[in-house]
Amino acid sequence: MIKNIAFIGAGNMAGAIIKGLLAQKYPSESIRATTRSAESAERAAAQLGIHTSTDNLSTCQWADVIVLAVKPQMLQATCASLRGALDQQLIMSVAAGIDTATLGRWLDGDFAIVRSMPNTPSQVGVGASGLFANAKANRDDLAFTEQIANATGLCVWVEDEAQMHAVTAVSGSGPAYYFLFMEAMIDAGEKLGLSPETARQLTLQTALGAATLAGRADVPVGELKRRVMSPGGTTERAINAFETGHLSALVDTAMNDCAKRSQSLSDELAK
Repeated sequence: MIKNIAFIGAGNMAGAIIKGLLAQKYPSESIRATTRSAESAERAAAQLGIHTSTDNLSTCQWADVIVLAVKPQMLQATCASLRGALDQQLIMSVAAGIDTATLGRWLDGDFAIVRSMPNTPSQVGVGASGLFANAKANRDDLAFTEQIANATGLCVWVEDEAQMHAVTAVSGSGPAYYFLFMEAMIDAGEKLGLSPETARQLTLQTALGAATLAGRADVPVGELKRRVMSPGGTTERAINAFETGHLSALVDTAMNDCAKRSQSLSDELAK
């Protein structure tokens, strides 16, 4: 399915989506992007190989689909500036924390709006995105926004927009949790006598291998964990230490705090 897509903002996330679409042979002439300055527009055009400009209005008038990819703090003013160029285009937002009702109010219209919560691994094509659509979005709108989101990895739909806070806690912020754990493993490996590079290589490959195996296995991750643990063995000793330190409870607390902060930020931005 080919439609004209306008990206308002051409930062890291927009760039990742555009590169993913182009890698899937989406026609470059059907993608445009805008930035705040002529210099950044020129850089984006060179990096992405698409038409760019600083003219939001004409770019939106050309488009069938508008992807809002500016920072959340800039989104209200951006939406207000677009009102004169909107004529029932499909709106997709990748700005964190702004719900569809707020977007509709800021855009001053009854638009089909799909909200996406991507994560940073989208920049290398293995991202995870949560999607929510308002009642105005039809089946064609859902299919097309899914096509856009799939350009950077996996996407899943949620039926209740409140669940986007849970998406933030799981996949939106989730990469940082794994980076923290990898950082701790690398540090521990060095203290055990490995060189920094050896500790890093083994840690990152182990993380990749574990995720790949879990993705391909037909059993729960808890079973995969048990299969590594021999009774009285080395892995069991390590897992017992994690459990004694209440790792699962700590993860639960951390993710609940993340979801609560997502809700409070959304409330603040909507005012």
